[in-house]
Amino acid sequence: MMSTDFGKITRVHNIPKDEMANLIRSIAAEKHEAGQPFYILDLSTVERLMDKWSHSFPNVKPFYAVKCNNEPALLTKLANLGANFDCASLLEIDTVLNLGISPNQIIFANPCKAISHIKHAAAVGVNFTTFDSKLEVDKIKKWHPQCRLLLRIKAPSDSGSLRPLGKKFGALPEEIEPLLHYACNVAGLKVVGVSFHVGSIAQDPTIYREAIANARAVFDVADYLGIPKMQILNIGGGFRSTPLFEEIASVVNEAVPDFFPDPNLKIIAEPGRFFPETAFTLVTHVIGKRARGEKIEYWIDEGIYGSFRPTLYNSCFVGIKPISMKECCDIRESTIYGPSCDSLDAVAVDIKLPELELDDLIVFYDMGAYSKCAGTKFNGFDMLSTPTYIVSTNST
Repeated sequence: MMSTDFGKITRVHNIPKDEMANLIRSIAAEKHEAGQPFYILDLSTVERLMDKWSHSFPNVKPFYAVKCNNEPALLTKLANLGANFDCASLLEIDTVLNLGISPNQIIFANPCKAISHIKHAAAVGVNFTTFDSKLEVDKIKKWHPQCRLLLRIKAPSDSGSLRPLGKKFGALPEEIEPLLHYACNVAGLKVVGVSFHVGSIAQDPTIYREAIANARAVFDVADYLGIPKMQILNIGGGFRSTPLFEEIASVVNEAVPDFFPDPNLKIIAEPGRFFPETAFTLVTHVIGKRARGEKIEYWIDEGIYGSFRPTLYNSCFVGIKPISMKECCDIRESTIYGPSCDSLDAVAVDIKLPELELDDLIVFYDMGAYSKCAGTKFNGFDMLSTPTYIVSTNST
């Protein structure tokens, strides 16, 4: 059964998946003219993904990376399912706290923080963060000395990910002992564990084992320095809901007891796209069309200055489905442009589509990761205000 009360946030329960196209048409017809794209968030997908995480990683607590998608309904659902949160800024912290989530459920997982953000974390009770430099120790010592710390180390090899992070973040092997000594024995702060991140969209499961082995070496250095026993291992992110996820989980689950036989070790992670990527669908309208020979060019009401900005780097993950208001016709070579006056604003180039008309819909699936959150107001198109409709589908 479907609700027809399409407010900005609409809760629709028990929608069979084969009715999703009808739901999309209904929302478009009742509330959205061309020029007004919208999202649909399927909370049942989020539930299934949490079940998948819990099955694959029974001993790893997820701290969802808020930067990936800060939709309040998503954050609330994840909190209700038992997730904690990885925040990188003052605003992200407040976004989570304003939903009634406890500050104890937040890690301030940014190794380099502005002083004002550190002060705010102290004021609101976020007492868990990362660091990878001596100056960061000094800032934390002065402005948030009760904070617990994780030493962020550089992953041994992040060439197996689509977006490596090691160039910007993580202490090098030769920096680890001086940093631990300075943070604990000089500044008197509490370093309670180690953090690493192999890079976004990991492609090689074996790099997790290598990173866990390096984390073990850091724990050993801490023991050598007489630092109180560290108890937390943060394995970062890099996860997607694909078959590779199961391989990564298997590698991690084997590596942890090999290098950390202590049953009291607490393991956490910072998944981002794993939870929202497949849960969000973006619906756009055809607002323009031009035929050039055998090729058709379309303009839609979203583009690279909105939800498609990050997909320039991972567009292969996005699924496209046209919804025409008439019976389908010839398949044509097509290009889809966004609405701005930038000639680079091309969403999809040289793809096969049935010929569409003005006001027809083009639906983009798996659009929940780093999409709306990266939107801008470039050229006067406000991609930050794209509404989200909340639904719940059954498993059929």
